[in-house]
Amino acid sequence: MCLTQVAFTLLIICITTPIFTAVIIPLAAVYVLSLRYYVPTSRQLKRLESNSRSPIYSHFGETIQGAAVIRAFRKSEKFSSNMDQYVDKFCQVKYMNLISNRWLAVRLEFIGNLVVFFAALFAVLSNYWGWISSPGLVGLSVSYALNITEVLNFAVRQVSELETNIVSVERLKEYTEVESEAPWRIEGKSPPEGWPQQGRIEFRGYSTRYRTGLELVVRNINAFVKPGEKIGIVGRTGAGKSSLTLALFRMIESAEGKIVIDSTVIAEIGLHDLRSNITIIPQDPVCFSASLRFNLDPFNKYSDTEIWTALEMAHLKAFVASLPEGLSHEITEGGENISVGQRQLLCLARALLRRSKILVLDEATAAVDLATDALIQDTIRKEFKDSTIFTIAHRLNTIMDYDRVMVLDKGEIKEMDSPQKLMENKNSIFSAMVLDSKNTESNNETKPSE
Repeated sequence: MCLTQVAFTLLIICITTPIFTAVIIPLAAVYVLSLRYYVPTSRQLKRLESNSRSPIYSHFGETIQGAAVIRAFRKSEKFSSNMDQYVDKFCQVKYMNLISNRWLAVRLEFIGNLVVFFAALFAVLSNYWGWISSPGLVGLSVSYALNITEVLNFAVRQVSELETNIVSVERLKEYTEVESEAPWRIEGKSPPEGWPQQGRIEFRGYSTRYRTGLELVVRNINAFVKPGEKIGIVGRTGAGKSSLTLALFRMIESAEGKIVIDSTVIAEIGLHDLRSNITIIPQDPVCFSASLRFNLDPFNKYSDTEIWTALEMAHLKAFVASLPEGLSHEITEGGENISVGQRQLLCLARALLRRSKILVLDEATAAVDLATDALIQDTIRKEFKDSTIFTIAHRLNTIMDYDRVMVLDKGEIKEMDSPQKLMENKNSIFSAMVLDSKNTESNNETKPSE
């Protein structure tokens, strides 16, 4: 609309005073040069502004979330200083954006004033030389010229706004091109009903990484796990224990090799078909901001009787029964209105409801005391005696009665045998880890008496 108005204004001035056409080309050249210089600059400044705004929000969110820890370590001033730096950087870019707008405004006002000046000058001269028959046409030409400054300014603003705001579309486009997960379900590739029936797992030359271009976190894993076998996974920090369990759920896809569960290659089936048939009790318990019943059974598959039975086996029945609303008790965001140990037991109850043939325990008892740990381990041994279990061990004594122990180091299997055989070999990595664990426990016991 603005461009059309500018074009018609110039056309009317040219018809009224034909000599005005002589200055249109130089004025258009100045206008185009200003536009070609301003628009790319404004676009880049907008991009910088968007990039400098994001750290402010992320830092603010992290600060609010960790406020208690920040105060405990007396780092409030440091976080405030960091926030000041982020805001200052944003203000610098924002200020440059405002300066570029003023730069453009001066040049557009100059071009608009030149149009008014030449339109008035040529109208007077044309009237003086007798080229215009009616003084009314002179008034028409000048009145249209007076409006062009505002219209021209607004037209350029709209063009620059369009280009700068398209930066947001660029950022959205980047997100849409981020590699997404595999399909939820694959037609014709669904596993058989009741899969997995045995719980047999085979790793065939399996390797994986977290992202393309990064190093492998799990390397050339070859292992066969029998149905119902209990496997303990141990290793130092960064050995690849959690990465191996994530690979079972295809949270990270394989770089080489494959994982086969009951003769089904898991990479060939949909994610829902895979994840709905394997259960994990994670290291960090996950709770939703909803009722207790929803947290246990989000898809309404089980009856209240089954839920209460699962709570009893998870040693949570007494706690839930003491709540005024029982299963309708509202869990706050992140489960902050119950203890960490109770959240962990909630995840155990969730696993007991599903009764999958494959169970993964990712340091599931790290947040509970030794007595509760013993209760959980006892429940798992009884209720999942026919299931294949992978346990990332936080306390080595919890896996001493397992069938086999997998010792990982730098993403590779260094040892895999029964705990008794590994302990008999004094040069084994597992034997050294058990010895270190005993030494640590004995040191902790002697410290209070000292």
